[in-house]
Amino acid sequence: MASPPEMSEMYDSALLGILQHVGNIQEFLHVYFGFLYRKTDFYRLMSGPTDKLGFPPGVAENIVMKTFKSFEKLAERERQLSELPRREESRRVPPAVQELEITSAPEEVREEPAETQSPASDPGCVPEPTSNPQPSSTPSSSGPERVVQGNQAGASSSTSAEEEQEKFQADSESYNGAVRGNYKWSQDYSDVEVRVLVPKTVVKGRQVRVTLQTSSVRVCVMDGVEEKTLMEGEFTHKINTENSLWSLEPGSCVVLSLNKTSEVWWNAVLKGEREIDINQINRERSMETVDEEEQAVLDRLKFDYNQKMLGKPQSHEMKVHEMLKKGWDAEGSPFRGQQFDPSMFDIPASAVQF
Repeated sequence: MASPPEMSEMYDSALLGILQHVGNIQEFLHVYFGFLYRKTDFYRLMSGPTDKLGFPPGVAENIVMKTFKSFEKLAERERQLSELPRREESRRVPPAVQELEITSAPEEVREEPAETQSPASDPGCVPEPTSNPQPSSTPSSSGPERVVQGNQAGASSSTSAEEEQEKFQADSESYNGAVRGNYKWSQDYSDVEVRVLVPKTVVKGRQVRVTLQTSSVRVCVMDGVEEKTLMEGEFTHKINTENSLWSLEPGSCVVLSLNKTSEVWWNAVLKGEREIDINQINRERSMETVDEEEQAVLDRLKFDYNQKMLGKPQSHEMKVHEMLKKGWDAEGSPFRGQQFDPSMFDIPASAVQF
C-alpha cells in the first residue's frame, strides 16, 4: 500500500539528490534495486517453511507491482480531476452567434399549352381547368437550426442524467448505482448489493429460489402456486460466488450481496440494461475495503508521521532501540551502567523490515 504523499515527502531531498546525480529514471531504478539486492534479502527466495529470510517465489515481484499500481491509480485520479473542468465546460452549449432563417426559393413553373379537343370531336368530354402549383410559404428547417436544436437536446439529456444520478446518490440503496425496474443496486470498491422487490406474500426463504453463478443470476419466487421470475440475466462483470450470498427481507425484497472478482466500478448489473455514467459517482475507496495488512501499514505510517511531527522516535527507530537496549547493559558491553542514549544512533527506515 503506497504511503500518503505527505508521508513520502520526508525522503524527497535524499531521493532527488540521487536522481540528479545519475541523471535519469532508469539509472535511478538501477540504484534503488541494486541497493535492495546488496543490502537486503529482497531477492532471496525462502528455501523452506523455517527460513525467515527472503520471500516466497513471486512475492517480491508482486510487492513491486502492487506499489506501482497504487501510484498509478493516484495519477489516474489526478488526471480525471484535472479534466473535470474541461468536461463540465464541454457540456455547456455555447449560445448561437447568429441564427439564420433560410427559405427555399420558389421553383419556376413552366406553363405548357393545354391540348384541347374540339367539342365536335368529343361532345361529352369537358376539359378540366389547369391549376398552377403555388410555392409553399412555410420555410423549411435549415442546417444551422438543426445543429442548435441538436446541441440543446444533448445538453438537456446530459443534465437530466446528472439530476437522475444525484437522486440515486441520495439513496443508500442506490448509492453509486441506480434504480432499474423492480430492483435497486448500489456498489463500493469491492462489492455490489442488489435489492429485488418481492410480493408482500413472500415471507419465507423456501418461497425464494436464487441461482448465483460467476457470470449470471436468476431470482424466482413462488407467487401462489406458480413460480415467477423476478430477475434474470448475465452480469456485466464476473463475481466471486464463494463470497457472495443472498437473504430475504420478508414481504419486501431479496438482497443479493455480490463480491467483485476485480476492483472495477460497474456501470450496470446486467448486460443490456441502461448504464450509468461512472464519472458521476463517488469512486473514492472506502477504508472499509482495505485489508488487514494494508490497514496495518497505514496505521504505522500515520503513527510515524505524528511521531516525526512531535520530534519523537518513529516505529523503525523504536524497534531498533529495543534491540539495542538488550545489549546495552549486557555483560561485557562498554556501555554497561550508563543511561541508554538513542540519539547516538542514526537509524534509516530501510534498516528495519516490518
